[in-house]
Amino acid sequence: RGFDYGRGFWEGLEKLVYFVLFPALLFRSLAVSTLDLGGVGKVVASGAAIMLLGMALGWLARPLFRVEPRVAASCFQCAFRFNTYIGLAVAGSVFGSPGVAIAALLFGALIPLANFGAVGMLAAHSRTNFWLELARNPLVMSTLSGFAWNLAGAPLPGFLDQTLNLLGSSALPAGLLAVGAALRIERGLASPRAHAWWLAVKLAVLPLAALGCVRLLGISGVEAGVLILWAALPTASSAYILAVRMGGDGPSVATQITVGTLLAMATIPAWMAIG
Repeated sequence: RGFDYGRGFWEGLEKLVYFVLFPALLFRSLAVSTLDLGGVGKVVASGAAIMLLGMALGWLARPLFRVEPRVAASCFQCAFRFNTYIGLAVAGSVFGSPGVAIAALLFGALIPLANFGAVGMLAAHSRTNFWLELARNPLVMSTLSGFAWNLAGAPLPGFLDQTLNLLGSSALPAGLLAVGAALRIERGLASPRAHAWWLAVKLAVLPLAALGCVRLLGISGVEAGVLILWAALPTASSAYILAVRMGGDGPSVATQITVGTLLAMATIPAWMAIG
């Protein structure tokens, strides 16, 4: 932001990443990888259970801290939504292509559930068609398409593989730049205690639950690392956009995203070291 590109530049970059670069990365990673569906199935089931736990604990902030309904509905999503950009960047750098493929499958399976919870809680303030928005989600569509291509066993044509590889290699650095440009502290209506609760759920309780699933279900290797990484991710930056578009408390969500992302620089390596 220091070079004064303007808000329009960053919004354009985020759209490019969201609609073009990341879908290319997700599709190719899934299409060309060898997937252990048995191991991945445990990871996805664990992720779904952990996310439901995050939803339950995120909702508890309202009665515990007497949070205003509109604020609670806005920040509720911060207890379980995850930053796909950071997740794929770390998975790729730590685990390579197999890590990206497993992360893509896990993220793609859980994005609909996360959107269902977030949009459902804010539905009283919105006229958005949930199912239409989900069908238009490029991350969901690219994940499903890549998985279907993998199951079909068809090889990617050389020109398509090369094109998707070039686009996908740009996705992670561009996505991280967009995350950094979106960080800001705003004065919202949520209390410090409520903020601390949602941050603790996302950055401490959910990774601990993931660690428990890894030990209990015997998940190992890349699958275990990706599950713990996913659970430790900070809230998605798109949570702010959703809150604003649906009449929620955007400033409180922006604070959650910023503080959570900065804290995650320390908590993600710590949880992955433990796991």
